[in-house]
This record gives sequence, structure tokens and C-alpha cells, in this order.
Amino acid sequence: MNIAKMMQQAKKMQENMKTMQEELAAMEIGGEAGGGMVQVQMGGDRMVRRITIDPSLWEEQDKDLIEDLMVAAFNNAAQKVEELAKQKQQGLMAGMPLPPGFSL
Repeated sequence: MNIAKMMQQAKKMQENMKTMQEELAAMEIGGEAGGGMVQVQMGGDRMVRRITIDPSLWEEQDKDLIEDLMVAAFNNAAQKVEELAKQKQQGLMAGMPLPPGFSL
């Protein structure tokens, strides 16, 4: 493979990565905890867009429980974003020849 072709492929890959990042940022991924009592909507850019807390949690007045469920819901959404990003990256890299010993 010649250098010019490799550079051309690298440029195309950068363009595809940018497009993928834009697509991810536009998506909304949900995370939840406590059987859905706390829900978090996060963009693929990892920015939280909305938090929903079931009113029954406020009645219990258990601050620690609410905080724990919020952390779990955030982490659940972030994990889903990470998995989605990995899937998209694998699809993007499919068929691209990489040098021996090189992996992403």
C-alpha cells in the first residue's frame, strides 16, 4: 500500500469519525435505576439532558437512597453510550486494512 492511498484512507476515516460523533451527540440514550424510579436521558456526547425521579421517592425522604439511585442511573446511561460508541466505531473500521499488530 502506498503512502498516498494510506493518507487518503486516514482522511476518510477522520471524516467518518466526525460524522459518527455528530450522530452520537444527536442521540438520546436512557439509563435507569431502582426499577425505573430514577431515569436519566443522556446524549451520545455524554451530556445529561433530563432526569426523572418518581414522586414516591420524595415521600420516603431518603436523601441517600435518591443520591445512590441517581448515581446508578447516570452510570447506566454512560455505559450504554460507551457500548453504542464502540459498536459504531467497529462498524466504521470494518474493512479498513490496519498494519500488522495495530488494533483499536
